[in-house]
Amino acid sequence: MSLRIVVCVKYVPDATGERRFADDLTVDREDVDGLLSELDEYAVEQALQIADGVDDAEVTVVTVGPEDARDALRKALSMGADKAVHVEDEDLHGSDVMGTSLVLARAVEKAGFDLVVSGMASTDGSMGVVPALLAERLGVPQVTLLSEVSVEGGVVSGRRDGDVASELVEASLPAVVSVTDQSGEARYPSFKGIMAAKKKPVVSWDLSDLGIGAEEVGLAGAFTVVESVAERPARVAGTVVKDEGEGGRQLAGFLAGQKFI
Repeated sequence: MSLRIVVCVKYVPDATGERRFADDLTVDREDVDGLLSELDEYAVEQALQIADGVDDAEVTVVTVGPEDARDALRKALSMGADKAVHVEDEDLHGSDVMGTSLVLARAVEKAGFDLVVSGMASTDGSMGVVPALLAERLGVPQVTLLSEVSVEGGVVSGRRDGDVASELVEASLPAVVSVTDQSGEARYPSFKGIMAAKKKPVVSWDLSDLGIGAEEVGLAGAFTVVESVAERPARVAGTVVKDEGEGGRQLAGFLAGQKFI
């Protein structure tokens, strides 16, 4: 069985760094270190595990972003992916989830796919809707938020865990799936994997390669607009309640004043 797996990954600002907005109210990605989204590492891991169980499988990782986004691709390649696609274009700056899903869909179609795998959400935007939008644009079924996933006989299946129950879901290929952070720890790249990644192919495409006009993406084509931002107020010292017989009343009064009770 030949299986073409495409993993959509994102290069995101390091959550441990201080993140700010640029003058145009987009996230400032130049003054903070970036990395492969941790949630996307789970997607890469599951794609590699699926590929290991198939005689003829190929794993391609795709990202949309500036030049530095290649670091995310290199990480995925060092984990074991076979090749990568980087979509880079100045007109992509400011793209919202609608524009990003359009670009990803065109890139996935151009790369060729049987199965698309993604993380459950990005660690910067945290919207979690790209897999669904991608499936809609590709015209294929979606099987999302899986904690277990497998492929057999042209069918992708898995387990989706809810608050009170778990569901067993499946779909015929081609399909789009997303996996959660409960799907299994992502492997660490070995030295051999890191060295091998340097020789693996990375293809670069721009909007013209995908047949997308500049007006369809970026700030100009965004469906959502950030109108204003404000820095989080500096942390101040908390209120200390000394219990000298009236501690309970003071605590209740404080909680009521903050509308917690």
